[in-house]
Amino acid sequence: MPQLTDQEFSAEDEMQIFATAVARFLEQEASPSRTAAWREAGRVERDFWRKAGEMGFLGVSVPEEYGGGGGDFRHDTVLIDQVARREVSGFAIALHNGVVTPYVVAHGTEEQKRRWLPRLCSGELIAAVAMSEPDVGSDLQRMRTVGRRDGDGFRISGVKTFITNGQLANLVVVAVKTDPTQGAKGISLLVLETDEAEGFQRGRKIDKIGCEAQDTSELFFDEVWVPRENLLGGREGCGFEQLMAELPRERVVIAVQSLAMLEVAVEDTIAYTKVRQAFGRPVFEFQNTQFKLAEAKTGATIARVFLNQCIKQVLDGSLSGAQAAMAKYWISELQNRVIDECLQLHGACGYTNEFRIGRMYRDARVSRIYGGSNEIMRLLIARSL
Repeated sequence: MPQLTDQEFSAEDEMQIFATAVARFLEQEASPSRTAAWREAGRVERDFWRKAGEMGFLGVSVPEEYGGGGGDFRHDTVLIDQVARREVSGFAIALHNGVVTPYVVAHGTEEQKRRWLPRLCSGELIAAVAMSEPDVGSDLQRMRTVGRRDGDGFRISGVKTFITNGQLANLVVVAVKTDPTQGAKGISLLVLETDEAEGFQRGRKIDKIGCEAQDTSELFFDEVWVPRENLLGGREGCGFEQLMAELPRERVVIAVQSLAMLEVAVEDTIAYTKVRQAFGRPVFEFQNTQFKLAEAKTGATIARVFLNQCIKQVLDGSLSGAQAAMAKYWISELQNRVIDECLQLHGACGYTNEFRIGRMYRDARVSRIYGGSNEIMRLLIARSL
C-alpha cells in the first residue's frame, strides 16, 4: 500500500484508493528506463502530461465545475508525495497543481477560470510562473520586467530565469511591473498563453547539477502583447499581494517533496546496510550505522508530525507565512543532512549513478534555494517573533 503524505488521512478509503491509483499510473507510465530517458533529454514528454490529465491527476483539487477533480490539498499532497517517492524526475506536478493552478482558482475572474482551468486539468495547458530574474531572486520588488499599457492590453518586456517547466509551459503567469513608481503596489500578474505569442522566446535550458529531467529555463519577452482580460483578477497592482497569498502553500509543497525524498533515502539505506557486508557482518549491525539511522528516522518522524499540522492548516485556511517558512526551511535542511548521511552509509556505491541515493543527493540541494532561500525563510520567521 502506498504511503500517504498525512498519516491521519491514511485511514480514509478515498485517500488510499487515490494513492493506489497514482502509484499504479506511475509504475505503468514512468518506468525507470523512461525516467532515465527524461534525464538524458532534459525534459518530460508532453504526452505524459496529457495522460496524467486523462487520469484526472492534473487539477485534482480544482472544482468540478471547472473541469477538475473536486478534491482538496490532501489529493495534491498524495500526488506530490508519490511522484517524489518514485523519482519521477522532471514531472513538475507540484508546480502545476500546487502552485500555479491555485493562482487561477483563488484570484482569477470567473471568465478566466472557465477559460484556463479546464485546459490546465486536461494537460492541454502546462503551467509555469515567471518571477525570478537574472539579478532578482527573493527580492521581488526589484524586478525589472515591465507590463506597459498598450491599447486594450499590455506589452511585456524583460527576462525571467530559473523558470520550472520553461521549455514545456504554454501558460505562464508572469510577474511584471505595470507601474514601476509604486514599488510592490505596482506589481501585476499577467497570464501569457505562449503559443504563437509574438516576441516571446524560450532561452536555453539551464545546465544544473541536479534535477536533470526538469526543463528549468530562461524566458525572454520582447514587447509581448497580452490582452487586458489576461490580467489575473482583472485589477492592476494586486500581483504582489497575490504572490504573497500563495507562497505559503508553495513552501508546504516543497516541504512535502523534501520529506518524501528524505523518507525514501532512509528506507533505501536501511535496506542497503542490512545486505551490504563489511568485516564479515552486515553494515547495519555496526553501532555507528544504527545510531545514524536512528537519528535519521527520528528526524523524519518529527518532520512528518509537523508537516501534517501544516497540511491541516492549509486545508482550514489558518496556515501563516511564518509557519510555512518553518516547514520549508527546517524540513529541507533536514532532508539535505539526512541524505548526506545516507550516502555516506552507502560508501562508494552512494557516489555512483547506479544507486538513486546519489541522484537524491544532487536533487535535494535545490530545496534550500527555490521557493525562497532558507536565509529568507529564517528572516520571515524572525519577523514573526
